[in-house]
Amino acid sequence: MVDGSVSDAERSPWPALWALVIGFFMILVDVTIVSIATPAIMGDLHADVDSVVWVTSGYLLSYAVPLLITGRMGDRYGPRRVYLVGLAIFTLASLWCGLTGSIGGLIAARVVQGLGASLMTPQTMAVINRTFPVESRGGAMSLWGATAGVATLVGPLLGGLLVDAFGWEWIFFVNVPVGVIGLVAAWRLVPDLPTHVHRFDWVGVALSAVGMFLLVFGIQEGQAFQWNGAIWAMIAAGVVVMGGFLFWQRRSPEPLISLDLFRDRNFSLSNVAITTVGFGITAMAFPLTFFAQGVLGLSPTGAALLTAPMSIVSGLLAPVVGRLIDRVHPRWIAGSGMLAMPVSLFWLSAIMGPDTPIWEVVLPTILLGVASAFVWAPLATTATRNLPPRYAGAGAGVYNTTRQIGSVLGSAAIAVLIASQLAANLPGVSGGGAETGVAHLPVALHAGFATAMSHAVLLPAAVLLIGFAAAAAFQLPTALARRSSQQVDAGVA
Repeated sequence: MVDGSVSDAERSPWPALWALVIGFFMILVDVTIVSIATPAIMGDLHADVDSVVWVTSGYLLSYAVPLLITGRMGDRYGPRRVYLVGLAIFTLASLWCGLTGSIGGLIAARVVQGLGASLMTPQTMAVINRTFPVESRGGAMSLWGATAGVATLVGPLLGGLLVDAFGWEWIFFVNVPVGVIGLVAAWRLVPDLPTHVHRFDWVGVALSAVGMFLLVFGIQEGQAFQWNGAIWAMIAAGVVVMGGFLFWQRRSPEPLISLDLFRDRNFSLSNVAITTVGFGITAMAFPLTFFAQGVLGLSPTGAALLTAPMSIVSGLLAPVVGRLIDRVHPRWIAGSGMLAMPVSLFWLSAIMGPDTPIWEVVLPTILLGVASAFVWAPLATTATRNLPPRYAGAGAGVYNTTRQIGSVLGSAAIAVLIASQLAANLPGVSGGGAETGVAHLPVALHAGFATAMSHAVLLPAAVLLIGFAAAAAFQLPTALARRSSQQVDAGVA
């Protein structure tokens, strides 16, 4: 070019990806950072467990439901523009979260924060699929996957440090300067990509939103309403509405979920596996946090430090896994990680007791860190490797939606299980009262409380076994199969 400038086609895609990773890391940290601050929020805002869980579930629900359409919005308006709008909303909502003085206000702010996150997330995967060539996409996805894995593990650690030093409000205030930096970086480094005209399936949006809300609200609030007829009717209605949503997707001229995506076996299996990962990571955080603070007597920072080894291990292994993704069958990479995850949680459940030393709790969390490194990037790469460019946004939207649906259901289900286990193992003690005072739990309640938390960890462990079965059924992706064939032909020649 005469002026020496570099066109979008000639520009290296890595700076843009690093810019997007800033915001992506921040929104995923906010999925898990609240778990470590839950006891402090409950005490400061005088909230019970049923209310405070909605601080997480409200965020996850408003994050998950719009993902199908926000992926399409990136295709239509450009991923850069949609990402910037989402990041601005997320940053302002974070400020609102920190300034609120009531549990209702905090839940409302978190819902808006989740909407911002839903605009941002699909754009990161779409930019990877549309700017990186197939042969180097594994390395890019390894960065994306490492960011996702490390963020979900770093969240509790960062949350503990901020809660102890400044108060729970700072787990949200810290997003403001990071968000501003992310906005500037994305504005300067992310290119404008070609757009595609799509009509939005508003009927599908409404059906998916209503169906998901009915299911999650019914599951999460069932214990509070003693599983009466209204709760079961709500859950049944949610199932029916979601069935109507799937039926409508077959008839819609521009469906939110293109059934063509699911003709790719690896895409379908990756979505099953990542749903269980979202469920497992979200669900295990609550009982582990309550056990660490209530039974082991750790401060929020001390409880969060239990996750430091797995964060470090996951971060160190991520580059190694990234180099393997483009060479090794995904069944062996993702499958080993998906097996190690439930093994680590079964191990954790077995040792959780009133006299368990801290070092013994750390060991299964290290295995969880190893598993995380072998799960996030391989699943994301396997899901999208065979998709054509025109499905980049839609595929990213579906993949991230299933992950978030898993997180939503994990948050709702673990709240129900914790409440029921506390009632069974601490007879005569109010479940809500026990959890509200978890940081000052009497010694006489430690054994029953530890048993309740250890039983709760078994739920995400069991669900993750389904993800292992899905990963074990992966086929060799088209690009890797073609490369292997070429290498064989070259060897024969």
